[in-house]
Amino acid sequence: MANAGDEDAKRSHAISPMAAKPGLTDIGALAPTMLSSLPARFINWSRSGVGPRLLAAVLLFSSAVTLTLTALQLYLDYNREVGLIETRLDEIGRSTTGSLGDSLWNLDQNQLKLQLEGILRLPDIRAAEVREIADRPNPIRIAVGEPGTRSIVTRDYPLNTIVQGTARPIGVLHVEATLSQVYQQLLNRALVILASQAAKTFLVSLFIIYMVHLLVTRHLVAIAEFVSKYNLARPPPPLRLERRAPSDADELDKVIEAFNAMCANLQQAYGELREANANLERDLTIRRRAEAEARASEERFRDYAETASDWFWETGPDHRFTYLSDRVIAFGMDPKVRLGTRRTDTALDRDTEPEKWRAHLATLDRHEPFRKFEYRGRDTRGRMHHFSVNGKPVFDADGRFLGYRGSATDLTAQHEIEERLRQSQKMDAIGQLTGGVAHDFNNVLTVITGTIEIIQEGLADKPDLAAIAQLIDDAAARGAEITSQLLTFARRQPLEPREIDINALVAETAKLLKPMLGEQIEIEARLADEAWSAMVDPSQLSSAIVNLAVNARDAMPGGGKLTLETANRELDGTETAGEGVRGAFVMVAVGDTGHGIPADIRERVFEPFFTTKGVGRGTGLGLSMVYGFARQSGGAVAIESEEGRGTVMRLFLPRAKGEAVARTAPVQAPATPRGQETILVVEDDPLVQGYVIAQLGGLGYRTLAASDGASALALVDQGARFDLLFTDIIMPGGMNGHELAEAVRLRRPGVRVLYTSGYTDNTIVHEGHLDPGVALLFKPYRKAELSQKIREVLAGEPPA
Repeated sequence: MANAGDEDAKRSHAISPMAAKPGLTDIGALAPTMLSSLPARFINWSRSGVGPRLLAAVLLFSSAVTLTLTALQLYLDYNREVGLIETRLDEIGRSTTGSLGDSLWNLDQNQLKLQLEGILRLPDIRAAEVREIADRPNPIRIAVGEPGTRSIVTRDYPLNTIVQGTARPIGVLHVEATLSQVYQQLLNRALVILASQAAKTFLVSLFIIYMVHLLVTRHLVAIAEFVSKYNLARPPPPLRLERRAPSDADELDKVIEAFNAMCANLQQAYGELREANANLERDLTIRRRAEAEARASEERFRDYAETASDWFWETGPDHRFTYLSDRVIAFGMDPKVRLGTRRTDTALDRDTEPEKWRAHLATLDRHEPFRKFEYRGRDTRGRMHHFSVNGKPVFDADGRFLGYRGSATDLTAQHEIEERLRQSQKMDAIGQLTGGVAHDFNNVLTVITGTIEIIQEGLADKPDLAAIAQLIDDAAARGAEITSQLLTFARRQPLEPREIDINALVAETAKLLKPMLGEQIEIEARLADEAWSAMVDPSQLSSAIVNLAVNARDAMPGGGKLTLETANRELDGTETAGEGVRGAFVMVAVGDTGHGIPADIRERVFEPFFTTKGVGRGTGLGLSMVYGFARQSGGAVAIESEEGRGTVMRLFLPRAKGEAVARTAPVQAPATPRGQETILVVEDDPLVQGYVIAQLGGLGYRTLAASDGASALALVDQGARFDLLFTDIIMPGGMNGHELAEAVRLRRPGVRVLYTSGYTDNTIVHEGHLDPGVALLFKPYRKAELSQKIREVLAGEPPA
């Protein structure tokens, strides 16, 4: 019997905590209820910028950690409190079952009740009950307290008596303990913990976001606003950050210095452009005055050569031709075809210049003489000509109008020469302006790209700020690309020509074009079997073919066919749109089946920044780069296009004289080698000089610095030891980089020299090619390129 009672006690001990678990779940559900409105607020707030998103992330992470630790603490407290109650119940079972058994055996109900009320007065005891086990009607059952159904722990203890030395069960003691007080204490404790942790987390998060805003984000916003509102016509003052200046310049200071330097250079270029426009306007005024004087002089001789011109004509009262002199045949027109037609029937500019034609027709209707009426028309074969017409009305003796009699002059050749001269002058002017700006602009880009690399390394663990730095890096790379294209057009980009197998290069480029152009473009290669090798820069030629292919793709929005062709050509100066090149050339043609180029803009396609694409779809430098590359390489470019039929662009590249053909090798990713040598850095731009010295120091080199040639020579004369002269080409003070290198070599024969520049004049580049044995690092450059080039020069053979 005792064993049975013990098993009942153990069973109640195992079941009671399980019955209490729902109460703990109810307490855990309070936290999500209290925080139910926070996620929505965080989501709305986090969309406003970097700071709110950082604050939201800190709050959410801290809240999750706090909730987890609080739940663990409450669970441990719960187990401790429940353990105390179970210990109290065990004590009741050990201390009261004997006396209760005696009272029950004696049927003393008053004593039983007194004993049960004593048990009820114990802490957390909710109810107690004694039940008699007897085979008779109405066994004894005494209960005190209020039994419950939830959040309780119960125990049943057997009541025994000793009869003739044997324990005999006579009843059961049932005791219930409540957990309500335990739950209330746990709830109060949870509220206190959550409130204190929430306040601490919120205050710490606010401090973090305030510091991020104070040190970084507000300055990034200021930079963005400055750039977005910058106006070249009315430049604002230099950008200054509203903060206490640090003891040493940090990354933000370097970015601000680079931006202000770039703005200053842009403003200077803008002023030079305005001055160039003013000079051009003055030249046009002088030209117009000269033209007016020429017209006046020409009028004085009108009576002596009234209708002297290329051919004569007559019309009837309806202005239809009734006579054309035979000389008209020499200008591509058949008199038999033109008789009976009007001048307006073959005019090409009647729709584009309606005011001019309305005035001319009004003159004809008034029967007034006219002189030098110029218009564009077609000959019998459909070719365009520029005509200049003089005419006088003819009347009979009675004053009746009979028509007009006059002369015409073909001005096509003159217009073509003037247009070529104008285009050449415009191209040269743009080229000179481009070269002048490129040096300073590339200096700024060098500092920006290098500084951004440093910033990106420091922001590796801050993805939001790293993304902003990447945007600046991409913009700087785009600026470098545009500058390179402008220099190529201006024929100022140094080339490294060598003998190239044209067929192999075109075939390799065609493979690259397939994923670039898309599946809707079919690519066909027609390569000459015995194509000559060409003397060109292979990388520039590949870029030119890619630019032509991209333009062809844009001309075929619905798909089409791209043809790459090579051939050998002997030119006599007539195939290249007036370029006048002669000799042996290798032709590379890129043709498409697109919509073609309208005739009225065909002569402008090679102008820089001229594009027919929409805004944001191109810079207008692709064909300009192709034109500059072909001319600088000693070749030419020709265009053939027909609206609705397609376009063919032909590059004529000089034939190589030798037999050794260079093969293109796969490009290896540049490494970042280090060194311990000493380098003399000569750079006049303080920003670039500081950047170079910092980068070289990071690569392990020792450096000496000078801002011009005279300072560098002074260091040499003082006995300064160095392994490499790293000098800019264009510098103030009357001595350029090449002259400095020659002066240093007189003092130190065999010294190694590495030149750098953002714009090359004729100092080390002649006819577009680097001088033999010259090492040049073109600005802007990155740290890996600087390191690689220095190791190449230091590892190479010393100059003679």
